[in-house]
Parts: sequence; C-alpha cells; structure tokens
Amino acid sequence: MKPRTFRSLLLLGTLSLIGIVGIQIYWVNKALIAQKNEELLQEREYSQQEKIFNDRVTIALSNVADRILDFYNDPSDLFNNVEQVQSNYFVVRINDTLHPYILESFLQQEFAKSNIKEDFEYAIYDCFTDSLVYGKYVSMDESKENDVSKKPDIKWDKDAHYFSVFFPNRAGFKGNVSQPELNVWLYSSVIVLIVIGFFGYAVFLILQQKRLADVKTDFINNMTHELKTPISTISLSAEVLLRDNISNDPNRIHQYAKIIFNENKRLENQVERVLQMATLEKEKIVLRKSEIDIHDLIKNCVDNFKIAVEASGGVLELNLNAEKYLVNGDKVHLTNILYNLIDNARKYSPVDPLIRVSTENTQRGIRIVISDNGIGMSKDVLRHIFDKFYRVPTGNVHNVKGFGLGLYYVKVMTEEHGGTIHVESEPEKGSRFILELPFNIK
Repeated sequence: MKPRTFRSLLLLGTLSLIGIVGIQIYWVNKALIAQKNEELLQEREYSQQEKIFNDRVTIALSNVADRILDFYNDPSDLFNNVEQVQSNYFVVRINDTLHPYILESFLQQEFAKSNIKEDFEYAIYDCFTDSLVYGKYVSMDESKENDVSKKPDIKWDKDAHYFSVFFPNRAGFKGNVSQPELNVWLYSSVIVLIVIGFFGYAVFLILQQKRLADVKTDFINNMTHELKTPISTISLSAEVLLRDNISNDPNRIHQYAKIIFNENKRLENQVERVLQMATLEKEKIVLRKSEIDIHDLIKNCVDNFKIAVEASGGVLELNLNAEKYLVNGDKVHLTNILYNLIDNARKYSPVDPLIRVSTENTQRGIRIVISDNGIGMSKDVLRHIFDKFYRVPTGNVHNVKGFGLGLYYVKVMTEEHGGTIHVESEPEKGSRFILELPFNIK
C-alpha cells in the first residue's frame, strides 16, 4: 500500500470514528436530559401527592385528638396540636389519658374516613419523661385482623400522655425512572469504545508492520549492494584472466586469482552471516562452553583492528582492569560479540577515531565497556539499535556497510550467555556499549 493511500484511509477512519463518537455523545446527553426531566416530573407529582397525603393525615390526627378530648369530657382547646416531624412521622401534642385500644380504634376510623390505606405504627409517650410507654404496628389491610379490644396490661390512670404516628412504607421520594433507552445508549457507547480500541490496535499493528517492511526493504537493498560489490570485482578479475596476453604474466595471474579468492571468501562470509541469523530464530542455540580468558580474547580482536584504526589517524586504547577475567562461555560467539562491537565503533568514528576498551569486575562477573568518539545516536535510534535489520542512519553517506544484523546478533548471544548489554549515547558525542557477562553460564 502506498504511503499516501494509507494516510488517506487512516484519516478517513479517524474522522469516521470521531463522527460516531460525536453522535454517541449527543444522544447519550439527550437521553440523560430526558431522564432528568422525567425524574423532575415524577418528583413534582410525588410532592403534590405527598402534600395531599400529609394534609389528610393532619386532619385525621386532629380529629382523633378532638375525639379523645370529647371521650374524656376534657374542655381543653387544642390548636396546631399536630406536628409533622418528618415526611412520614407525626406527633400529636396532647396531655391527656390515652388508652391504646381506644386510640387505635380512633386512628383506624379516621384514617378510613380520609381514605388513608397506609400501614402505620403508633406510639404513646409519657409527657414528663418523653419515654415510650406503648407502641404497636397496625395494618390497614382488611384481610388482616388487628386486635384492638384487648387492653394492654398497663394502668392508664394519669393524664400525661401524647402519641405519635409513623408510616414505615413512606420513606420520601425515590426516583423510579425506567432507563431502557439510556441503557441502550450506554451499552452502545461501550461497544463504540471497544471498536475504537480495536481500531487503535489495528493502526498500531499496521504501523509496526509498515516499519518492519521498510526495515526489510532497506535490508534487501543493503544486501544487494553488499553482494553486488564482490560479484563485480570477481567478474572484472575473471575478464582480465580471460585475456590472451595474461598467460605470459604469472604475477598478474596470481594477483587476480587472489582477488577472486578474497572476494569469494567475503561473499561466503556475508551469506553465512545471513544464514546464521536465520538459524538463531529457528533453532535452539547450543553453546560449546569452555573456560575462556576474556582479556586474551579482547587483545586478539583489538589486534585485528589496530592497524586500520591507526591508519585513519586514530587510537585504540586498552584498559583491562578486571582482576578476574576467566569466563565459562562459547569462544566463537564471544569473539563475534567483541568483533562486532569494536567494528561498529570503528565504522561510526570516521575522523580520528578514539576507541577505548576497558574491563572491570562486577559482583557476579565481568563488565566490558567499548566507547568511541563517533557520530553518536539519538534517543529514537537507541530504542531500535538492537532490532533485527536496523541500521543507524548516516544521512546520505553510504560508506558504512552492513546488513543491520550485527547488534541484533550481539544482543541475542549475550543473553544466551546469561549477560546483558545496553548502550549510552548522544549525537556527536560518541557511544558507550556496556557488556556484562557472568563468570558461570548456566
């Protein structure tokens, strides 16, 4: 897929999702407003019904108080004797003799007249101590019988009582709005969020695959260039050897035969490196472990690069400070690790290279630090430096050869040896590769 087509599809998909989310927010907000309006309407209706109920209860309780005074021939004049303490709790302030069975009978009669069908609890209190003297739950259900003829075993001979009535089934307004429409929108919102999540994940995978495809394309281009060079050299040398006059010059024959041999060896090594990388992924790596002197290994690798570094006007320093330097590992792979790291330091330090290789002991093994004064790397490059096929960008200069497999190999084989590797670098300030290996590899 072309980058322009991909960007267009990505933009179209993003705009579509934004549109869906916008519509979803609009309808959810509309559903919430509708629910709130319905709740307000129910609350207003409940308030009206509650006011009517409270007025009926107040009138009924006033009538009960009047009947009690008439029953006992009490000439007292009661005014505003009914107090509504809570929405479902009323207190009648009288100071008279109260017989429970008489009070209960009056309450049932007056509530029935006022069409009050709520179950209730009444209680009788002592006026002097405000303590509860008697209480009872009364059901207004006609199918249930309430025994009001039986007198309680209490002597009611003091004119010092008042009573209260409580309606347990009326506990204030409780919203009872059906929410099927709102629930549908909430569920659909969850589905939209899931779709957005999958869309984002799909975009992430596509971008990741695109980056991998770009890296592989770059690898193929580099590999083609790397393979083409020795093939061209071999071809030119072969053409020279095919000339008729070459047979009279044995030195030239030997020279061009050596060129063909070296280039063929170089070609073989490059193919072998690619095959070796494929082997790392497909097969379990078997290490041929033996006791290795890391310092000797480092010195041998440094000797291979010292002439080339000094020819470029550079310096290759050794600071082997580790007191313990014997490691149980695979000599071939450890040599390749060191070779790759020193080779990278040389390749990316084109002008007057200063390469330092140092060692020191850690608690569990040995630390090898390879530093240079080369071009360095940005934070973005550092995140991918050990990725397969990745090569450090060097602008339009293509003098740094390679397939982008060296550091990937270094990381894989270091971990196979139970070690770790990380890098510290800044652009134009060089790099430090820090390799740590344990003494004993499991």
